[in-house]
Amino acid sequence: MTTEQQKLSTDPSVTVVSGGVGAARFLSGLRDAINPTQITAVVNTGDDTVLHGLSISPDLDTITYTLAGATDPVRGWGLVDETWTAMGALERYAAVRPAGSTAATRWFNLGDQDLATHFYRTARLAEGATLTEVTEEIRVAWGLPIRLLPMSNDRRTTIVTTADHGDVSFQDYFVRLRHDVATTAVRFEGPAALTQSARSALVDADIVVIAPSNPLVSIAPIRSLEGVDDLLSARRDSVIAVSPIVGGEALKGPAARLLTELGHEASVVGVARLYASIATALVIDPVDAHLADAIVAQGMKCIITPSIMSSPEIARELAVTTLQAVRG
Repeated sequence: MTTEQQKLSTDPSVTVVSGGVGAARFLSGLRDAINPTQITAVVNTGDDTVLHGLSISPDLDTITYTLAGATDPVRGWGLVDETWTAMGALERYAAVRPAGSTAATRWFNLGDQDLATHFYRTARLAEGATLTEVTEEIRVAWGLPIRLLPMSNDRRTTIVTTADHGDVSFQDYFVRLRHDVATTAVRFEGPAALTQSARSALVDADIVVIAPSNPLVSIAPIRSLEGVDDLLSARRDSVIAVSPIVGGEALKGPAARLLTELGHEASVVGVARLYASIATALVIDPVDAHLADAIVAQGMKCIITPSIMSSPEIARELAVTTLQAVRG
């Protein structure tokens, strides 16, 4: 038996409930820890949007580009060596755009290379392909061994209610308003269903990991689909979550602020309360070790290990520790 065959026979199958950057980094570490063909990511599409007539799936693309080693290391998103010629050229039309028109929008930057992905996705969807089928084609084009599955082939849109701007789409909140506005609610709209392939991935995997993604706007859209919480709670003993909150702060994005504004505690204990019904354990960073007993009081095991994925080595060790906590 070859070494690769040995890995395949001994490594568990793992499904990762995924959002964007945090999930992408965790998946990179997991890929380095076990045979990547044993890994499936079920990815949030509540952030998906249409701009310039193009279908854009930010979390799917962030994970794809990160796993391909193509993410811009400075910005932490988008493609390395990106150019912005098309976005710059839109400025020509700003003066002639009628009031209320969304044509030539520039608040959401799309790089020239990134546009190719959106062109392809949009054309294939228009031809009748499902988002699952298109995602698989994009995965193969980028040479990724990890399986990527959108949570649904239907539109399930994250709507953020703000104090000063009313209801806005997630991308309006996150990008246009720079998530620097007070929020009062988050909801998910659209009669979407979990795909059968995503359901199978969540049911059949040896281990399910909830990635260190925003619990309220990255993981919650997936959980909002009918049956997801039921199937996770049914296999709770083999589900483990990694906290996206370290020392009361989010490493990236508005998770801590949203938790506070929407009535949750912006701490690992607050995360534990959100996940206690569907996960048996929570992985936290040593900086939060003093809160371990409070997590246990929520009915979860507490696993303490470095979780700030500042290097591939730390990401890999985080993945290893996470799996070991479930496998015993």
